Order: sequence, then C-alpha cells, then structure tokens
Amino acid sequence: MELHILGIAGTFMGGVAALARELGDRVDGSDQAIYPPMSIQLETLGIALTAGYAPANIGADVDVVVVGNALSRGNPAVEHVLDTGLRYTSGAQWLAERVLPGRDTLAVAGTHGKTTTSTIAAFLLDAAGREPGFLIGGVAEDFGVSARLGRHPGSGGDGAGAGRAVDGSCDPAPFPFVVEADEYDTAFFDKRSKFVHYRPLVAILNNLEYDHADIFPDVEAIERQFHHMVRTVPGRGRLIVNGADAHLARVLDMGCWTPVERFGFDDAFEWSARLIAADGSAFLVLHRGEAVGEVHWALLGEHNVLNALAALAACAALGVDVAKVLPALAAFRSVKRRMEVVGTAHGITVYDDFAHHPTAIATTLAGLRASVGAGPRIVVAMEPRSHSMRAGAHAAALAPSLVVADVVVFLQRAGLAWDAGAVVAALRGDGHAVPDVDALVATMRLIARDGDHVVFMSNGGFDAAPRRFLAALRSAD
Repeated sequence: MELHILGIAGTFMGGVAALARELGDRVDGSDQAIYPPMSIQLETLGIALTAGYAPANIGADVDVVVVGNALSRGNPAVEHVLDTGLRYTSGAQWLAERVLPGRDTLAVAGTHGKTTTSTIAAFLLDAAGREPGFLIGGVAEDFGVSARLGRHPGSGGDGAGAGRAVDGSCDPAPFPFVVEADEYDTAFFDKRSKFVHYRPLVAILNNLEYDHADIFPDVEAIERQFHHMVRTVPGRGRLIVNGADAHLARVLDMGCWTPVERFGFDDAFEWSARLIAADGSAFLVLHRGEAVGEVHWALLGEHNVLNALAALAACAALGVDVAKVLPALAAFRSVKRRMEVVGTAHGITVYDDFAHHPTAIATTLAGLRASVGAGPRIVVAMEPRSHSMRAGAHAAALAPSLVVADVVVFLQRAGLAWDAGAVVAALRGDGHAVPDVDALVATMRLIARDGDHVVFMSNGGFDAAPRRFLAALRSAD
C-alpha cells in the first residue's frame, strides 16, 4: 500500500510512518516544519520528506492519505484530497485499524510525562522479554526510534495468551503495545481526542491540568475527554491513576467500570515511592505497603519518580514481575529532548528540554536544582511555542514556574499574544526578552559563565538554538 502522510515530521505522525514502513507499506510525506530528531529518524528509514503542502507532493499512485491534526480546511493539500476524492484517514484511526488489533494495548495519558512514562513502560516490558511494540512522542534513546511493531500477531507467536486477564491468574499475553495517548483532537474531520481510538487494556492516567487552549474551553472539557477513554477500558483491564490528582478523581467520579490502582508518594496508594535521594535519582518502590525494591537511575525530579511508578504499576498489570526488572532502570537513558545534555564547553552544561506547560517547567527545573545544589546558576532560554503558551493561557503561571532559575531569556517572536515583559518583570532572577533566535544566542553567550547549567525549553525546533549556542561557546576555544 502507498501512503502519503501530511504532517509527517510531527512526533506522532513520524511514528505512524515508521510503523507503516515496518508493515511493508510504501511511505512518503510532507510537512511545513521539518527538524530533528524526527527528521533524522525518517531520513534514516529512507522515507522521503517534502517541505510544504503543495498538492503536487501527493503522488498519483497514493492509496491512502494519513492526515495529521495540525492540518485544517483551507490547507492546499487537504483541499486537494477532498476535491479529488482520495481516501483519507487520521493517524490515530490508522493505528487502531492496522496495528492494535490482537494486541494488549497500554495507553499512557496525562497532561505531563506521557512520552517519558511510555518510554519507561516499553523499556521495562523489553527488559522482561516481552518484545513490546510502541508508538512514543519522541525518539527513545534506548531503542533509537519512536515507534516499532515489536512481537505481534503474525510475527511468529502463537497468540495463545492474547486477551487474557491482567489479574495475575493467567500467563501474560504475548503481544503488548505501548502508545502515548494524547488528549489533543484527532484531525480536522474528527474532533475527538486521539486516545478514544486506542481502546486499551491498561491505561495510565498520569495527571490532568488545563492545556490546549486552542481546542478546550476549560479543564472540565478535558476531564470529559479523559472519561471518554475511561469508558473504553474493559472490566478485565486496569486503570493506573495518579492518586493525588483531584481532576482525575473527578474523571473517575463520572463513572468507572474497571479496577483502579493508584500511585503516588502516599503509602496508602496501591503503588507508592519513598525518595532515597532528594533529586529523585534514587527511590524505594512499594506495592500495597510492601517494599518491592530500589531504583537508582540517571533521571531527576519527583515527576520522573511518579512516571516510573506509573509505568511499573502498568507493567505489573500486564503480568511483569517488576522486582526482577527494577535493576534495569539503572541503564535507562530516557528520550531525546527531555533534559538531554547536548554538550559542555567552558564549564557550561547545555540541555535541550521539550517544555510546554508551567507545571512541567517547574518540576523539571526543581529536579535539576536538587541535583546540582544551590551553588551553580541555572540559566533558562524559553520559547513560548505551544498554542496555549502563545495564546497567553499560561502567562500568569510562567514566572512562578521559573522560580529556581537565576536568569531567564524569553524568545518573544512577532505575533506573541501577550507581553513577555510582564513575565520578565515578575521573575525572581534576571530576565530578558529578545525578538529572534540570533539575538537569543548572542544574549545567552554574554550571560553564560563557567559552572552554569543552561536549559533551552521549547516544544518546537527552536531553530536549533541549543546546538547553535553550544557551537558559539566552542568557537571561542
């Protein structure tokens, strides 16, 4: 089958492309913004990419056009697909129809931590010998890709365990698939959240806050979408829920037909953690109050402890003996662009982080501060890029989220709907606003000094700012 994917360089659609290629389909695609790490993954797979959405990019022999949710009516490629009567579908629907049948799907939902938690779950299942498939919204360092089929019906397994219960009474099913389950809408023709397509056996509800201001009017609208997914989880399955999240409690209060296990730092939850190291690099895992084992790993922050706890609970629901796989987390390398160290120069450590929400910014920086201590400066370069950020939905929360930073430089691109100067004025530390990435790199070069930890935060390409800054530092050698 010949597929053309519109929006192919997005993290989700790039994963769809990788899975389709592994299934034997011929795949190409187009996108408006093509940048690493997804561009590198697609090029490595030999998938042709075309910049822009010209109708001519869609070949005459295409059987199906898979449409990303960033495209809307009025886009020339979309109008061409509709006018010519080409068969089209969404990435989420394609996944549900082509990949998930016959699989035990583990869906990871939440405002924050979906990518990291999905990656941890896939890593643990792999460590348990389950050969999981996965589709993750980022390139997993330990796998080198964002998506793979794994062991699946038709790959040589006998399927004897498929569809078994997750209560530990039966052998585990042989075909797990981990999917990052996004609450964002599916496509211009399907305004449901993506995750309602996946019908998981096990679902993680990691957390829930207001986000995606372009499609959700309030947090109650997001809660309803989460409940739509809860309605699809079977009674023989499992819901793994952050026990401290009031919004998720409201979701469950709307109705729940599936056994629930809660996780968090409270010993009263079915799954809990106690910090051994204040920065989250070591912690004890407990199940129903009984110690399972310790985790010593490279990740930082209480948020990552919770991500790991959720993944462990979900893997246990799929029949994994988590005590046996805990030691594997010592080698876990996480995901590109999640506090990824891109290099050091002149005693300055440079990080690239996929930031999109004040809560994620705050917890990430708190973990870094706990790790490096009170002495070194933390310098942040921030691009408010998501729809919610650009619209100003999180503007009031930005300065408090950056409280541990000593210096912050905002990229205030033309068209930003709010004044970054007001946020700069509210910062605890020094603040600056610049109009473009050239000015940002130049400003950061003047500010940074030996011993600093410099964090670039954006959920977009950031015009390669972290690597441009590192190159500028090294050019001074």
